[in-house]
Amino acid sequence: MNKAFVREPDATNSYCPRCGSLGQPVLPETWHALTRPEVWSQVSEAASFCSHATCDVAYFDDMERSMSVSDLIRPVYPKDPDAPICPCFGVTCEVLEEDARAGVVTRVRDLVARANSTEARCATMSPTGRPCVAEVQRHYLRARNG
Repeated sequence: MNKAFVREPDATNSYCPRCGSLGQPVLPETWHALTRPEVWSQVSEAASFCSHATCDVAYFDDMERSMSVSDLIRPVYPKDPDAPICPCFGVTCEVLEEDARAGVVTRVRDLVARANSTEARCATMSPTGRPCVAEVQRHYLRARNG
């Protein structure tokens, strides 16, 4: 068959218009909870989060429209390394690093258990709208392994 008549699959990945990083799709309830209402019209409902720590873009859409970190109502990790890596329970990277140096896993285990409870509000607290468990565990292991 002639390639002119074969449809290419639609791209499902969205890349940050500023830094080119792969974005993480988020639901509107997530970015609505973390940005000021007056900037909501800057992106479409189908937005993504740019998780590149040094990029100034927080959320963007496929039309290359974006909201910047300054449009957030509070600091979020990894855009601000001092912000809680787990915003639901206020756990910071600094605390995880202290636990790793001390060889203590209690806080990480507690966080994993709490993340699966009704206490977790990831959809509106996490900038990606997803639980932070994997990122917390990665950060802890990196700190423990030096």
